[in-house]
Amino acid sequence: MQKLQNYINGELVAPVSGRYIDNYDPAIGEVYSLIPDSGEEDVQQAVAAAQTAFEGWSLMPAEQRSRIMLRISTLIEDNLDRLAKAESVDNGKPVSLATQVDIPRAAKNFWFYATGLVHYSSQAHAMENSAINYTLRHPLGVVGCISPWNLPLYLFSWKIAPALAAGNCVVAKPSEITPMTAYLLSEICQQAGLPKGVLNIIHGYGHKAGAAIVSHPQVKAISFTGGTKTGEAIAREAAPKFKKLSLELGGKNPNIIFADCNYEQMLETTLRSSFANQGQICLCGSRIFVEKSLYEKFKKDFIARVKEMRIGDPAADGTRIGAVVSESHMNKILSYIDLAQQEGGILLTGGKRHQLQGRCVNGYFVEPTVVEGLSYDCRVNQEEIFGPVVTIMPFETEEEVLKYANSVQYGLSSTVWTESLNRATRLAQQIEAGIVWVNCWLLRDLRTPFGGVKASGVGREGGFDAMEFFTEPKNVCIKIN
Repeated sequence: MQKLQNYINGELVAPVSGRYIDNYDPAIGEVYSLIPDSGEEDVQQAVAAAQTAFEGWSLMPAEQRSRIMLRISTLIEDNLDRLAKAESVDNGKPVSLATQVDIPRAAKNFWFYATGLVHYSSQAHAMENSAINYTLRHPLGVVGCISPWNLPLYLFSWKIAPALAAGNCVVAKPSEITPMTAYLLSEICQQAGLPKGVLNIIHGYGHKAGAAIVSHPQVKAISFTGGTKTGEAIAREAAPKFKKLSLELGGKNPNIIFADCNYEQMLETTLRSSFANQGQICLCGSRIFVEKSLYEKFKKDFIARVKEMRIGDPAADGTRIGAVVSESHMNKILSYIDLAQQEGGILLTGGKRHQLQGRCVNGYFVEPTVVEGLSYDCRVNQEEIFGPVVTIMPFETEEEVLKYANSVQYGLSSTVWTESLNRATRLAQQIEAGIVWVNCWLLRDLRTPFGGVKASGVGREGGFDAMEFFTEPKNVCIKIN
């Protein structure tokens, strides 16, 4: 049984406790590796290593830091197949998805910030003939990055890369549910020649290792992606210590479809936005609102296409729906399907655990599920399920659908399907969300800010917004007359 190790001060080391946590392959429902059960002592070692490394890393010429990060990007690309397979085994997603999306995006994250850091600049402001102001941006020092289980290396690297590019040293924790590619990244960083202590990766439970990172007095900022309740707990701990916080939390995203849409393009994209990664993406459109004149046609065609989606072994070619991440998460999803029926919903397709044969007979598979007949304000339409479950309902007016869309506590993303530029512009201004996609979904430009409003979080990731989060601005004013 493989034992993963922490990555501290450039070395792979066992946890201080000597204890390990079972790591499951969700496609077969069995333990396949062990991960460190780390705690305060491991985090203290990591923070000490990062503090020691900070001066050398932060003062290293930008071009040199860039070259090291570019080597990491290249090594991720060189290990594409190995990393994609590891991500699939650890998470349950189809290996084809990890090959096409997760691992290439992780490489691009490092590439983007490796190239971006050499173009990062500050501002100057002249005060007529009296003074000139210029802004310095200093790295914060040691920062904490805590990432979720749904897009393990994709989101892990999206936090780490800008922090390193800005000159910080990092103590990072991947989800204990999907630690494998973070562990493999440790090996890649060693191969790339990343100086010791610049990046430290601690494995373990959120309430132990994660909490120790958040509470450590020398960790100046926390970037976290995960559940809203955990985000609340982090904010309660970090705010009195005046740590900088970037929290990307839950979502309950509306997909608004008007009758004048490009129908075939909408239908195919809506399948993806509903069920990609088994619906375990914070950006999935789990509430589908369809203009009444199009509703019956959409329902018929959408259900037919959903029924064609192949549920299967994540390692097999042609698998569209893989396993959900864990048995407990599977049971949560199934409980919401039961709740949907209790609330008066009608199952149009799906609704059950899917049983495969062969090696995946005990895997955690859930049928893609579509529900109609629910009110917009019922629990199933208000609470984040984070699985392959969507609801559909008709609407008649823009005012009506805006009421539905904005009724939830979340505000992460939204999608609008219409050929009317005026309508798209109106809705984009009024939808309460950090991202509005018009006639597309998950079309991302890494230069743009990413994040949500309301209970979907605070702060923005992506582009130079992330670089600015990981730096502290200082204004220098020089009197010249």
